[in-house]
Amino acid sequence: MQHGKYRFIVGFLAVPLGLYALFVVWPFIQSIYYSFTDWTGLSPEFKMVGFDNYERMLDDDIFWKSLQHSLLFALLLPLVTLSFALFLAFMINVGGRRRKGGPAITGVRGSSFYKIVYFFPQVLSIAIVALLFAFAYNPDSGAINSILRGIGLDSVQPLWLGDPNLALWAVMGVIVWSTVGFFVVLFSAGMASIPADLYEAALLDGAGRASTFFRITLPLLWDTVQSGWVYMGILALGAESFAVVHIMTTGPGGPDYSTTVMVLYVYQKAFRDGQAAYATTIGVALLVVTLAFAAVVMRLGRRERLEF
Repeated sequence: MQHGKYRFIVGFLAVPLGLYALFVVWPFIQSIYYSFTDWTGLSPEFKMVGFDNYERMLDDDIFWKSLQHSLLFALLLPLVTLSFALFLAFMINVGGRRRKGGPAITGVRGSSFYKIVYFFPQVLSIAIVALLFAFAYNPDSGAINSILRGIGLDSVQPLWLGDPNLALWAVMGVIVWSTVGFFVVLFSAGMASIPADLYEAALLDGAGRASTFFRITLPLLWDTVQSGWVYMGILALGAESFAVVHIMTTGPGGPDYSTTVMVLYVYQKAFRDGQAAYATTIGVALLVVTLAFAAVVMRLGRRERLEF
């Protein structure tokens, strides 16, 4: 019976594992192989060059700038996005006033409507979001500077995407706006499953809303927060940052490489400059950064599981 069980499990997993190996693992192996060549991406002929691409990468100032920006994305975006989402979800589910004859813990009125509003950016393509904010950031006709002029702040007219000191923060703000709604809904679902008796018992003991959040809500949602942190970090290092930076910024990646991230630099080297081998080298570095980020978050966030 045991032998038949394991044979069934192996047979059930063979196809999905084979597809994963073919479409995920094998491309990684190919990328590592091509990083040791001088392949242009167009010619079928190439030769091995050893570690030349890696030595070039270590001497590439733009690579180090892109790495710095990507690490900033990976560290700050999850922190800001998840903190904001936790605050909004907590206020939606627990921040309402107690109604006469009702439970001690209740959500705000219209909480379902707020969830829809916060989730709305997820319905839009990230390309559309980036394009809309590119127009909004326009220093002359954009909505943001128009609002500043409308309230009498004519002297405060930032260039936003044209200022090397502001462009990266402007891009990060768009990513936060476009992703926070997903985590609001995710955390709201987790909070809704926490028994109200725990909150009521804490309130009877004199705990405030801040205490209930840090002593009840956050510990019971920690596994969800940890998974969200890894997911948000991978988004910040990958497709999300590429789409926003590529569409919104001049260059793209400007001005003066102030918004260039690693995934954009890979794209530029591969498809703009015809240096596919060097692009795969940067891609290998990006893979290492992503795996290291996920490992560090999972290691630092490890704690005893709490159940209710």
